[in-house]
Amino acid sequence: MSATASSPVRRDGAPPRRPAVARRAVPLLIGAGAATVIVAIIGFGVGSHPIAPAQVFEAVTAYDPTRNDHLVVIASRLPRAVLGILVGAVLGVAGALMQSLTRNPLADPGILGVNAGASLLVVVAIAYLGVTSIHGYVWFAFLGAALAAVLVFALGSAHRSGATPVRFALAGTAVAIAIGAVTQMILISNETAFQYFRFWSVGSLQGRGFDVIVAVLPFLAVGIAIALLLARPLDTLALGDATARSLGTPVGGVRIATALAVVLLSGGATAAAGPIGFIGLAGAHIARQIVGNAHRWLIPCSILVGACLLVCADALGRALVAPADLQSGIAAALLGSPLFIALVRSRRVASL
Repeated sequence: MSATASSPVRRDGAPPRRPAVARRAVPLLIGAGAATVIVAIIGFGVGSHPIAPAQVFEAVTAYDPTRNDHLVVIASRLPRAVLGILVGAVLGVAGALMQSLTRNPLADPGILGVNAGASLLVVVAIAYLGVTSIHGYVWFAFLGAALAAVLVFALGSAHRSGATPVRFALAGTAVAIAIGAVTQMILISNETAFQYFRFWSVGSLQGRGFDVIVAVLPFLAVGIAIALLLARPLDTLALGDATARSLGTPVGGVRIATALAVVLLSGGATAAAGPIGFIGLAGAHIARQIVGNAHRWLIPCSILVGACLLVCADALGRALVAPADLQSGIAAALLGSPLFIALVRSRRVASL
């Protein structure tokens, strides 16, 4: 067979055009990636202690621990930028997976009860075990997120006909409400727990060092790897359960693997930075509006769009209220929700 048979050319002799999805996805990947890096670098000098670009460059290239500006850049803002990129990226992926799992383009990772479960065990750790450090209750947050998601999956799969997107959504909502009630009951009766929990519950990238990043990184890496491996099965599952089974796709196994990836991604992000809303919902939705439902493009685009959204929200939040420091979860909601509302109103919501 000739080379032209496997690599067809157009009639005018020009090389074949890239598929329409690729022509939309590649600019999105490049633009979101570049914006993330640029805003993260600008963010090194923004905040309660403004630092000139020259001093930021000097801190990165010739770090001197005896200089206060260098300490702020390297010990505080560099880990904050890295964590923002990481958390935004995995929340974007988790949102895309959650939307595909529930067949709802406006679904959020919190629908699996991740935030509720994490919050409950953080409160329990603070109120009854005396844990008051982020490095201590990060593990309780992750464990709570995982247990809540397992409970939701068990309830959603309890019917003899098996799990369905609607059952997942209903089970997640019921579990989140029940866990939220228990959490509030503990907080009302324990002032110490309330004081510590209120800072974690709004979601923040501040005060987290590289040790927190290293602690959750293995779970996030495994979650992203699972998500990438699920790209083709999720495309098949979107055709319907019957069609997917006829094509040899293990429907139940794909749903379990997707739920596991969401737990690892959302649970790890929530454990490290607290419950940050909007990013998983909007990041995946924006990517889906541009590249469609093909997961081999949707997942990478959700990674970069999610990272870009959180880094931009964090930097803008610090700049707008300087010299104060706006918590990242609040900034993401206040600065991002108008953009999301505009997208929903101006475009047709993608169907799944």
